[in-house]
Amino acid sequence: MLSFSGAALASGWTVSPRPLPAVSWLSLPRWRGFNLLEKFLLGNSDAPFEESDFDIIADWGFNFVRLPCDYRIWTEAPGRYREGPLKEIDRAIRLGRERGIHVLLNLHRAPGYTVAKPPETSDLWADDAGGEEARHQFAAQWQMFAERYCGIPSRELSFNLVNEPPLIPPEKYVRACAAAVEAIRSVDPDRLILADGLEYGRLPVPELKALRIGQCTRGYDPVELTHYCASWVNGSENWPLPTWPMLTHPTAFLCGNFKKELQSPLVLRGNFPAGSKLALQLARLSASPHLVIKADSHVLLQRSFPTTPEKHQPEITDVVETELTAAAREISIAVEQGDWLKWKELHITPPAQPATQLRSLDKWGEKPGDWIIGPNGVAQSASGKKFKCDRDLLWTRNIEPWLKLRDSGVGVMVGEWGCHNRTPHPVVLAWMRDFLANWKRANFGWALWNLRGSFGVLDSERKDVAYENFRGHKLDRQMLELLRKG
Repeated sequence: MLSFSGAALASGWTVSPRPLPAVSWLSLPRWRGFNLLEKFLLGNSDAPFEESDFDIIADWGFNFVRLPCDYRIWTEAPGRYREGPLKEIDRAIRLGRERGIHVLLNLHRAPGYTVAKPPETSDLWADDAGGEEARHQFAAQWQMFAERYCGIPSRELSFNLVNEPPLIPPEKYVRACAAAVEAIRSVDPDRLILADGLEYGRLPVPELKALRIGQCTRGYDPVELTHYCASWVNGSENWPLPTWPMLTHPTAFLCGNFKKELQSPLVLRGNFPAGSKLALQLARLSASPHLVIKADSHVLLQRSFPTTPEKHQPEITDVVETELTAAAREISIAVEQGDWLKWKELHITPPAQPATQLRSLDKWGEKPGDWIIGPNGVAQSASGKKFKCDRDLLWTRNIEPWLKLRDSGVGVMVGEWGCHNRTPHPVVLAWMRDFLANWKRANFGWALWNLRGSFGVLDSERKDVAYENFRGHKLDRQMLELLRKG
């Protein structure tokens, strides 16, 4: 196959007119830019990349694009690739090089794994022959790109292996990444390679350091704000209208005896009459948790959730329901055995009294705590602490774990972030200002999820923005100026 450098010479391609910073997996530049979604999803987003997008990004002073791609767009069969879509990716890389924009190529859907729907039929993380074949095809995809783009400097092009892996054992993730890294370096030893963190980009993976690759985190926190009323997030239309800063809720994780340092019940105190109904909506579980719900120390419900080694952390949509047979002053919800159970919402509906709807906050490392349910149904922390999600909490939760990784000698950047268009615009801007300030303080680069669309600065279709006409688009000038300062 003709290398990219050879193709560039044949077509008269030039290197970027303004030099991009040197790069190393040990220390990434503070890139700033956008994701471009033309190859994001087969059948929904499969078009040539827009040259005008690169012009706009460069004119605004940004220097980075991430291209999340679906491998099915160019793959006819294992090892057989269509040149048409690949040439459109070639062109996007050229457009970036000509304008001094670094391009990060990402497999949003890879053989054996995607965070999108439908899921892959094979499993990139599995120990069986199917998993081995998925890793072989995963590596083959990246070897193809390594051959195609050999000769392009890493300051202009890097590879992001697979988008948002789930919370799996680190050794399974390392195994898949190692196969791709080996395939890339067999052709292009100096290519800069990045990997997303585990749990959909949230958790750093120190175990990857041996592969000599950088890592990407995310900026979707709290999800109740960033994905409010997002059509692809079940139940998000029932979340309360977001504010910023916002009061937090109990942690989503109830830990069992496998994590004794975090094992503690969620305790609700109040006046709960007989006949009060309780419904707990579950989201995910790990390693066979045993759930116990009590009212004044009397067991109302016990339920075990068996798991298998192949699916030891499955997502679930169960709703656990029970009813108080007698009046109570305290309700406790605990995982007494096993690893952990993650919940989304808790509804307590007393007869002839205001109901309580308590949503969890998707945060790890805290105990659920005690909560007082008032006569109006509103829950407040019994500890007296001001449980507020603000810039400081974002720093503690989203920056500090990644700073620890960065300080150990691994380059870090934010591969995706942003807020869906249903969250009120003033709330979005206030939240963005705090995240941007934290990333500037940490010296992390970032890429907004899209340039054009519901998370972007162009054509976002927000109903509370006075848009400015700009090159055939509707521009959110306030958001743009905030990003340019960040």
